[in-house]
Amino acid sequence: MTPIPCTTFVDYGMWFAQRYVGPVASVPVSLVERAGSGFSVRLEDGEELEAAAVVVATGLGALAHIPHRLRHLAPAGPGPRGPLSHTSQHTDLSRYAGRRVVVVGGGQSALENAALLHEGGADVQVLVRAPRMRWGERPQLWRPVSRRLAAPASARMLLFRRALAPAGGWWLRDRVEGVVPVRTSCRIRQAHVDGPEVRLWVEGVGDDRVELSVDHVLAATGYRLDVDALPFLTPAVRLAVARVAGSKAPCLSGAFESCVPGLYFTGSLAAPTFGPMLRFVAGTGFAARRISAALTYQVSHR
Repeated sequence: MTPIPCTTFVDYGMWFAQRYVGPVASVPVSLVERAGSGFSVRLEDGEELEAAAVVVATGLGALAHIPHRLRHLAPAGPGPRGPLSHTSQHTDLSRYAGRRVVVVGGGQSALENAALLHEGGADVQVLVRAPRMRWGERPQLWRPVSRRLAAPASARMLLFRRALAPAGGWWLRDRVEGVVPVRTSCRIRQAHVDGPEVRLWVEGVGDDRVELSVDHVLAATGYRLDVDALPFLTPAVRLAVARVAGSKAPCLSGAFESCVPGLYFTGSLAAPTFGPMLRFVAGTGFAARRISAALTYQVSHR
């Protein structure tokens, strides 16, 4: 299998929207609150809408996680122009050509961004907590039936965590291994901004300690599936949403509806309930059929 180029992926999304969705209003939602038996939805341009149901399909943007030991590097919030950013905030890494960058993390996002930074002329190194790098294997087109059977909820949560453990794609390995410096078994103990630089104190195995001075820290530290991270839901709505045991993600029905009637979640926030496939495009068909059937039933039985 060959990785799909980003441009092809975007072109497909645009084609799908134009053919099956129609005009899409690109206006951020600022508030979703309960209103009678439905919801009041306020947009950032001031418009207010009444809705019988709301489907939260906002992706990962609001769920980006920055470790607490790094957050103080950007008191006003992380961003590409400051000393600290998250990988979700980037579409172009060319601004870091000729600059020293530390990438924090050991997953696909960390390793792919490190490769792109290196290939774009940055002086980059990667800091990984794990004792070794993990790389994926070429996909298998056939799997035994035993591996494809549905599992109970507890097993799905275990699969959700293990299936998406930090690892690099098999096709990326030659662009990183032996090319980009990677420090394993290390943790950042201290970090602070010192003029135009960021100084990091990194602790490794035993007494191994090193001080690094860089121009930018790129956090490839993943996402936290937490309903409380969605600022457009009022505190009352967030508090009312029941969570999956062992997670801060919403507990959903078979139709993707939360315990708040009419409030649905799909995408990554549905993954702890339905499995890791919901984090990818491949899971959208299943989710769309379930949600649309439930909404159609709701409208027809008013």
